Amino acid sequence: MKILPLSLLVAAIALSACTNPNRFGADGAGSANPAVGQPLGGVIPGSANDPRSPAYFNQTVGDRVLFNVDQSTLTDVGRATLDGQAGWLMTNSDYQAVIEGHADEQGTREYNLALGARRANAAQEYLVSRGVPASRLRVVSYGKERPIEICSSEACYAKNRRAVTVLAGGLTS
Repeated sequence: MKILPLSLLVAAIALSACTNPNRFGADGAGSANPAVGQPLGGVIPGSANDPRSPAYFNQTVGDRVLFNVDQSTLTDVGRATLDGQAGWLMTNSDYQAVIEGHADEQGTREYNLALGARRANAAQEYLVSRGVPASRLRVVSYGKERPIEICSSEACYAKNRRAVTVLAGGLTS
């Protein structure tokens, strides 16, 4: 007689799934995503598809620019990334940013701290030239102290020669 309670349980679950006649949207085309309660193709606040989110800034706009060996001069690619950052920062004025300067592991600690500072300053100056208020930007140099990759090859070194824009603040609602 255990089959009857199991059958009733299955029937109850099946009927409860039918309690919302509009679960597929007004047109019945499945316009809602019941897993997250958001429209399909819609923007999920704070996600990488939300143009106001730090995740969008990091993944779509780009949070870093790379530099050539022993250089703090911005490349064309770096300027293009910073143009995107400036636009995003101007649109999202409730954010501030810290620009971190980094270097590869070659050279002395002191040399790399100074090089990281020059790289961070180059990025900051470019953002300011594009209209971002200097009061919203801060720079810090880590030199070779925070590598992305630890290695002894040019491919790895190239990833460590960078300036990274890290967002702070944001919406409070």
